[in-house]
Amino acid sequence: MTFNPLEQRGIPLDRQLRNWREMNVQPIDPDRGDPYTRCRIITMNGIEVEAILFSHQLARNTVDPDVKRQLARTRYIEAQQQKVVNWLLPGVSSVLETTIAYEQVAVDLTAWVARMEPDPYLRQAYQFGVLEDFDHLYRYANLYEMIEHRKAESIVDNLTEVMPGRPTKFHHRDPYDNVREPYDKNEANPLSKLHALTIMSAEQQTMNFYMNTGPTYMEPIARQLYQEIGLIEEEHVTHYESLVDPGETWWEQLVNHEYNECYLYYSFMEQESDPKVQAIWELHLNMELEHLHTACDMMRRYDGREPQEVLAPELPKVVTFAPNKQYLRGLLDTQMDLTTLGAGYVREAHERFEKMQEQIHGGQEPPSERVMAEHDDMFGREYRVQSEGEHPDPALREK
Repeated sequence: MTFNPLEQRGIPLDRQLRNWREMNVQPIDPDRGDPYTRCRIITMNGIEVEAILFSHQLARNTVDPDVKRQLARTRYIEAQQQKVVNWLLPGVSSVLETTIAYEQVAVDLTAWVARMEPDPYLRQAYQFGVLEDFDHLYRYANLYEMIEHRKAESIVDNLTEVMPGRPTKFHHRDPYDNVREPYDKNEANPLSKLHALTIMSAEQQTMNFYMNTGPTYMEPIARQLYQEIGLIEEEHVTHYESLVDPGETWWEQLVNHEYNECYLYYSFMEQESDPKVQAIWELHLNMELEHLHTACDMMRRYDGREPQEVLAPELPKVVTFAPNKQYLRGLLDTQMDLTTLGAGYVREAHERFEKMQEQIHGGQEPPSERVMAEHDDMFGREYRVQSEGEHPDPALREK
């Protein structure tokens, strides 16, 4: 059954305001709930945060007070949605446990997008990035066992493998080489636009999360690891945001944002296993349908164009959280040694890469390597004992 948001009407905007009782949602159970429910929550929080930040930027770049007021009305509802979604996360979870869930999102969401992406160049961008998030998950898993004496598998529920990816110390590149070529807004598949916006938003939220939570730890190795990976998330946001065509007008971007929210809320509503959370996805979808129509009206008025010119005629195949173990192992076998050069990818270290490595590491092992060494000292073993057929630890390979 097809679903075209442009043909659906939702809850009128003047009926969307919620009171405190309605916003007081019950958080999920971290021990008994579906880990992918938590992943969907983290994803939608990032999507809502991006919607709010984009709306603020648009408001700061227009002189029309009517535009500012309409954006403010919708944005306030988006802010309520963001609070409801993010407050579904359980307060009993530690920052580090939430961090591991964030990396599970980065791994399985990006892997799914890479599998579905129709454009080969964009697909390569997601394949490249996911191997780095995969390794971040592994480094945090080492830290988690050191600090809280638990295994990360208890959080990801073995849906996502916890093993080394492209070594984190090699993720530090000259900023010049983090900028990719954008899609062409006039030629790109509408699905490609949604993919780019989704992954950019998710990575941006991860970057923001690490920027704010990193210094809350007392353990020096934890503070340092968050600092290192937080810098890499800055690289990832640069990597993904550069995929979006900068020639898109503000109004094209606005309708793409609202359409993408409809797409994701619909996707997650279709697969959600928690009835209470599913009801929130359905409610927010019906709110976003009206936000989309409001954005479309603004595009017609201020851009003189029909939104059908830039939006998909119906929602694509739903975004799905599912294990990607074999897909990721295939990437580990074929793309482990890639780095970036300009807007492309190479297998050999080059002058800018080597200079950046020398400058950022200063001849010392970075926190991502030291956390593994400290883990080994504490437990007398590696975090994960390799079994037959598993990919070897890339940190032990010569580069």
